[in-house]
Amino acid sequence: MGNQVEKLTHLNYAEVPTSEPNGFDPEDDDGPRIGVSYIFSNDDDEQEDNLDRHAVNHEEKPFDPRDELACAIYYREECVYETNAGAATHTAESLLNKCRPGDLLEFVATGQYPHWAVYVGDFQVVHMHRAEIKNNFLTDVSQGKKGRIVNGLYRYRALPPEVIVRNAVDHVGSRDRELYWRNSECFAAWCRFGKREFKIGGEIRIGKQPYRLKLLFSEKKTHVLEFQSLEDVIMEKRRNDQIGKDAVTQELANHLNTTHENKEERFVN
Repeated sequence: MGNQVEKLTHLNYAEVPTSEPNGFDPEDDDGPRIGVSYIFSNDDDEQEDNLDRHAVNHEEKPFDPRDELACAIYYREECVYETNAGAATHTAESLLNKCRPGDLLEFVATGQYPHWAVYVGDFQVVHMHRAEIKNNFLTDVSQGKKGRIVNGLYRYRALPPEVIVRNAVDHVGSRDRELYWRNSECFAAWCRFGKREFKIGGEIRIGKQPYRLKLLFSEKKTHVLEFQSLEDVIMEKRRNDQIGKDAVTQELANHLNTTHENKEERFVN
């Protein structure tokens, strides 16, 4: 596939195999039962274009932390990413007083994909937007959204700040087929951690599904999905961020009800 991304359509929960809401077999303590293959749409930049065209007369909904779905990503048995729903957000002006070169920033708004950027100093960030790596002022990139520093979400060892900044700045101006990342999060995380898993095709797909995405609806209610690569997990995680906790819960409930009905129908026949 190289560095090209095909436009594909995401399959929702009603079109993929899954299991009970907790993601585990009650008679088997060895782990999740499901092995899911997902097909994804392109990245968040396409969604932002659509919003620009169709939401001219609509005010952007402020970020609602109650609709944020907490999750964790595991590679085999190692937790490589974890977030808590409702983490504090700040205005762009407040972030400027907190940022240091090499920091990762996430800007959030209800109904939109999170937008990630790398702070490079002098009030500027480098980020991937509309299939191009750009260097802009932080306040311009925020577009009124609130943001937060997210250095600790991924549990990989960070590169030195000067290397992170150089990784970002060196790619400014890259666009279209020169890009090796599917969205702003993959690009920003690659700048900070330097891991090829964040790049398109960075991992060989051999049928195994070593990654697990654990959705944390509550302390007692979780659901687990399995994926072949980190970029696939990130795409699904970001989709959940975009549609919100309530929509994910409803999707899953609808699918489980449909699955139960289909099983009963097959049993009768």
